[in-house]
Amino acid sequence: MRVSRPVLILTLLIAFFSLFAAGAGLFWCHDGESFPFTTLRGEEVTIHGTGLYRWDSVSYAAQAMAQDLATLVVGLPLLLGALFLYYRRQLRGTLLLAGTLGYFLYTYASYSFLSAFNQLFLLYVALFSLSLFAFILTLMSIKVSDLPGRFSEKMPRRTIAVFMIVIGTFLILAWLGRIVPSLINGGIPVGLESYTTLVIQALDLGVIAPVCILGAVLLLKKHPWGYLLAALMLLKGLTMLIAITAMVLAMVRAGVEVAAFELVFFPSFMLVNLVLVLRLLTHVVEAEKGA
Repeated sequence: MRVSRPVLILTLLIAFFSLFAAGAGLFWCHDGESFPFTTLRGEEVTIHGTGLYRWDSVSYAAQAMAQDLATLVVGLPLLLGALFLYYRRQLRGTLLLAGTLGYFLYTYASYSFLSAFNQLFLLYVALFSLSLFAFILTLMSIKVSDLPGRFSEKMPRRTIAVFMIVIGTFLILAWLGRIVPSLINGGIPVGLESYTTLVIQALDLGVIAPVCILGAVLLLKKHPWGYLLAALMLLKGLTMLIAITAMVLAMVRAGVEVAAFELVFFPSFMLVNLVLVLRLLTHVVEAEKGA
């Protein structure tokens, strides 16, 4: 497996810039207080009013700050650790790097398209772009056709595939359950708040859910791309579920109403995902040195 110098450079830039972006999200000083805001659709929403996310809703600001914390505590160490293993030409490291870059790509795509405009807008765009190209180049360094032979036969293929189908199906049902009623009755979808469209739902319904289900089907068929997509979605999913769990807790702390099932579902699936990631990485068969 070859090591791409551009991947090393891009990933180090991502680590540096995301350290600043996430730190600013948590510690940006701007005095103020929350205030009510009437949207174009006539709905009253409470705006955060302080810090970097002062123009975002209280709910979004709580989620963004929780995600910034998850990025600092989990995302960055994982990114640098994966980069080290990638540099040593380990398949585990390459898969881990690709999955973690997927997390950064998703995170800063959502910040670029969803967050209310703030002083870090161009940094979000830069991180989105850096993550996109680093992700693509990392995938290009993997010889996909060899992947079925690079995993032990004891890898829990069916369990991983079922988990991916459950996650993909849950995303589809959860988001359509919010969106379809508003399309039928002409109302406002849950979660729109002060924003103009549903960015997270678009990403999940358009990319994440289909990739989960497609990857699961291919994995069951022992197709090379099934192994790659399964590794990507499990590794990206773990970091994302950690961030979502932090978001849910932050929303509760901020006084935002949260469905009871979310307090159980996300932490539970995070733990299941963690176990499957460990099982997946344990069953990677590394190539002999010099191969």
